[in-house]
Amino acid sequence: MRGCPVALRQLAVRGHGYEQPTLLITNDPDAPAARLVARYARRMAIEQRLAEAIRSFHLDALSSAVALNVDLDVTLTIWAAAAYDQLRRRLRGYETTTPDTIWRRFVSTPGWITIGPDEVIARLKPRTYSPMMRQAQLPEVTVPWWGGRPLRLQLESPLPRT
Repeated sequence: MRGCPVALRQLAVRGHGYEQPTLLITNDPDAPAARLVARYARRMAIEQRLAEAIRSFHLDALSSAVALNVDLDVTLTIWAAAAYDQLRRRLRGYETTTPDTIWRRFVSTPGWITIGPDEVIARLKPRTYSPMMRQAQLPEVTVPWWGGRPLRLQLESPLPRT
């Protein structure tokens, strides 16, 4: 690179699922290639997670330029991403699925909410993916701002075919 005051080192990485090699440029001539590639992979994972947040939770459509609102939007996005991570870890075969797929197949399900004095029950209509949700064994969650009432998920059974 013209005008760069230090010597640079270039690595070409192949066999990572892309047709063309990935070129890494570093000013660290002594670092082992494996360490540089691992660092690059971690950075790419972070970028991938940000891309998921933008696509799945519309992080790029923040509510306002006011810092408080932006902070709240980012905080809620992080919480939502963590909740989706927990859900996809419980769904066999969906451990690496993006949040938007989890939303379409599992979360965006019609149902009913019953708010009782001792618990809140979310009843979901049956769907194609309901058996996977049953196998996930989702825990009952106690919600502090509901006076400690638990949130329980019930998956409705499909009507028997005649």
